Amino acid sequence: MAYSASAGNVIKPVAHKSSRRLVAILCVGATAAWTLALVSGTYVTAEGPLRVLAVSSHILAMVVAFGAILLVDWHGFLWLIGRRKLFETIRLDDAASPLIWTGIVGLLFTGVFLSPNLSNPLTLIKLGAVLVLMLNGIMLIPLMRRLLVMPPTTCLLYTSRCV
Repeated sequence: MAYSASAGNVIKPVAHKSSRRLVAILCVGATAAWTLALVSGTYVTAEGPLRVLAVSSHILAMVVAFGAILLVDWHGFLWLIGRRKLFETIRLDDAASPLIWTGIVGLLFTGVFLSPNLSNPLTLIKLGAVLVLMLNGIMLIPLMRRLLVMPPTTCLLYTSRCV
C-alpha cells in the first residue's frame, strides 16, 4: 500500500487505483479454489479417525472465520451508531483479517474430506453461501481502502454523537 504525508507529518495510506483488477483476480482465485475443493470433495472419501478429524477441524475453522467476521461486523455497527471511532474499527479489521481468511481456507481444505452430498439442496445452499461470503469479503477491499484514507475521527452525518 502506498503512503502519503499530510499536515502534521501524519502518514496515511493512499488507496490504489488498481483495486478493480485486484478484486477481479482475487474473485477468480477464490472461485477457482472453491471449485477445486468442491470437485475434490466428490472424489475423496474420509472414514474413521480421519473423518472425525476433518469434521472437528471444519467446525473449528468455521468458528474462527465466522467468529472474527461477527466481531468485525459488530464493531462496524458500533462505529455506525457513533460508539466507536473509525480507526478502532479499521485496526480491528486489520487484526481479524488473517483469522477470517485462515478460517475460510480451513473450511475449503477440510470440506474436501467431508464428501459433500451434492444431491441435497441444503448442501448446495451452504456451499453457495460460502462462495458468496468469500466473494463479499473480497469486494470489501476497495471499501476498506477508502475508509483508510478518511480522517480517524470520521463519523456518520446522521449520528448525533461521535466518540
